[in-house]
Amino acid sequence: MKTEDTVELLLGKKQEHLLKNSIRKEKKQIMEENKVKMSKKLKEITSMPTIKKRVFRTRKKRPLDDEKIEKTYIIPLGGLEEVGKNMTAFMYKDEMIIVDAGLSFPSDEHLGIDLIIPNISYLEANVSKIKALLITHGHEDHIGAIPFLYQKLGNQIDMYGTKLSLALAKAKFEKKEIKKPKTHTVVPRKVIKLSKYFTAEFISITHSIADACAICIRTPGATIVHTGDFKIDLSPVKGDGFDFAGLAKLGEEGVDMLLSDSTNSLVPGYTPSEKSVGKNIAEEVSKAKGRVILAAFASHVHRIQQIINVAAQFDRKIAIDGRSMLKIFDICEKLGYLDVPKGIMIDITQAEKMPEDKVMVICTGTQGEPLAALSRIANGTHKYITLRETDTVIISSTPIPGNEKATSRNVNQLLKKQADVVFERSVGVHVSGHASQEEQKLMLNLIKPTFFMPVHGEYSMLKKHKESAIMTGVKPENVILAENGFKIALTHDSCKVEDKVPAGLTLIDGSRISDIGNSVLKDRQSMADDGIFVANIPLYKTGKFGYNIEIVTKGFVYVKDAEQLLSDAKEMIRLELKNIEGKNLSDKTKMRQILRKKISDYLYKKTDRSPMVLPIILEV
Repeated sequence: MKTEDTVELLLGKKQEHLLKNSIRKEKKQIMEENKVKMSKKLKEITSMPTIKKRVFRTRKKRPLDDEKIEKTYIIPLGGLEEVGKNMTAFMYKDEMIIVDAGLSFPSDEHLGIDLIIPNISYLEANVSKIKALLITHGHEDHIGAIPFLYQKLGNQIDMYGTKLSLALAKAKFEKKEIKKPKTHTVVPRKVIKLSKYFTAEFISITHSIADACAICIRTPGATIVHTGDFKIDLSPVKGDGFDFAGLAKLGEEGVDMLLSDSTNSLVPGYTPSEKSVGKNIAEEVSKAKGRVILAAFASHVHRIQQIINVAAQFDRKIAIDGRSMLKIFDICEKLGYLDVPKGIMIDITQAEKMPEDKVMVICTGTQGEPLAALSRIANGTHKYITLRETDTVIISSTPIPGNEKATSRNVNQLLKKQADVVFERSVGVHVSGHASQEEQKLMLNLIKPTFFMPVHGEYSMLKKHKESAIMTGVKPENVILAENGFKIALTHDSCKVEDKVPAGLTLIDGSRISDIGNSVLKDRQSMADDGIFVANIPLYKTGKFGYNIEIVTKGFVYVKDAEQLLSDAKEMIRLELKNIEGKNLSDKTKMRQILRKKISDYLYKKTDRSPMVLPIILEV
C-alpha cells in the first residue's frame, strides 16, 4: 500500500470516529433535554389541583377486631329484568345498607294503580339491621320509592347522597305524613363510615342529571362498586365530570364485584354528549315561526339549562308547566344548579298573550302521561294553552319501554292539530343518559372486577352486558345474571346464589302502599272490559225470598236496548231462588256463590260477555 493511501485511510477512520463521537454527544444532549422536559411535565401534572397522584397498593383483607371474615351478601330487590324500581340491599353479619329506592310506572294491566315500587317485606323483616340508605342520583327510578320505604321502616335509617340528590329525595316527603330521616351530604372521594362493618365512597360520574355518583362499598370481606346510571361524557354541560382517576384507583386497589348499568348494552359504540342536544334544539328553535312548546324530563337538569340558554339566545320568554317541572326547577335554581337570566321567566297564564315568536313553554309529558301538561295540550284540555298551527312542539326524549302507545297517541293528536312536531331521535333533540357498549367496556377496564353483575335492564340487556364483560377479560363463570330476590354470597374468591328472598311488586294506590292483590286487579279488568251486573234480592225473616228483584248494570248493556235480556235474567234468578229455598240453605255466602255462578253463566251464554256479577241479598 502506498504511503499516501495509508494516510488517507487513517484520516478517514479518524473522521468517522469523530463523527460517531459527535453523534453520541448529540444523542446524549437530546436525551438529557427530553428528561428535563418530561420531569417538568410530570411536576405540572401532579401539582394540578384537579388531578391527584395515584397511589397503588395491593388489596388487604381487613380483619376487624380479630373476628372471622364472613361473606358479604348482595340482594337485588328491583331493577333486574326490568327498567325501573331500582333497589339493592347489601348485608354483612348483622348489618345491612340499601342503595337506591326507585319506582316504575304501571302498565295498562294495573288499573287504578298510580305507581309501582319493589316488594320491601324482606327489609321490613330485617329493619333492625339497616344502617343507611345511599342514593346514586335523583331520578324517579332511583328515589321515587323513598317516602314509602320510610313509611314502612321508620325514619331511624340515615340517608346519604350528594346535595341535589338529597334535595330531590327530601321533596318526596312533602304532603305526606312521614317524618324525614337524618340526611348526610357526601363529598366525592371521601370515605364515609356508615356502621361498624360498612364504609362507602362516592365517585363522580356523568349522567343526564347533575350530582350523579358511583358508590364503592367496603366490608371486611369484600369491595363492591355500584355504578348507578352513567355515561362517559367528556364535555359535560356542568359539574365535576367523569372521575376516571377515582375509578381507576379503585380498580388498582382491587374490586371483588362490579354492579353496572346495562340500559344501553344493546347499543354499539358511544353515547353522544349531552351538549349536542343543545345545538340541535337551537337549530329547531331558529326555524320556529310561532311558539315553541318543549317537553322534557324535569329531572334532566343539564338539558333544562341548555333549553334556558337557547330561549335566551332567541329572545324568548319561558313559561314552565307541570307539577314536577315546577318543583325541580325551583329546587335547582335555589341550589345553583340552574342559571336563569333575570326577567326571562313568565307565568303560564301569560303565554297566550305574548307575541308568538317570543314564547317558549317548557313542560312535562314526554311519556304520554294522561294528566301531564303535554297530554292536556294535545287533547285540547289545557287550561291556559290552546294549540295553534304555527306552534312547534319539540319532544326531547324517547319512550320508556311500555310507554310507546301513550307517546305515539300524543304525537298523533298534536299532528292532527297541524302543529309542527319534532320528536325523532335522528333530529338529535334527545340523547341517552346511559353508557353504550364501548363505555361499558371502559368502565369494566377501569374497575377490573373479579366478579361482575349487570344491573338496571331487561334480560336481553343484562345478557349483552355479560358478553361485553367477557370480552374485557372477566371470566365467564364470574359473571352472574341475577334475578330480583337472589341472595348472592360474595367473598374475595367466590360468588354464588345461596338463597332467594321475597321480591316483586308493591302497588301504590293514591298516596299509600296498597295491599291490592291480583284478584283485585282482575276484578278491575273485568269491570273495565265488560262492566258490572248487580241483582238486589229481598230475603224475608221467614226465610222466603221476595221476587221483586231489582237489577242495576253499569258498562254492561244499554238498558233500553236490553229490556228483554234483563227481564229474562230476572225470571232465571227467581227460578234459582226457588231451588235455593228447596235446599233449606241458611248460609248467605253460599247463596251468593250459587247465584253468582248461575247469573254469570246465563249472561255469558246470552251475550258472550262476562261482567262482574254482584248478587246482593237484602234482609227485610
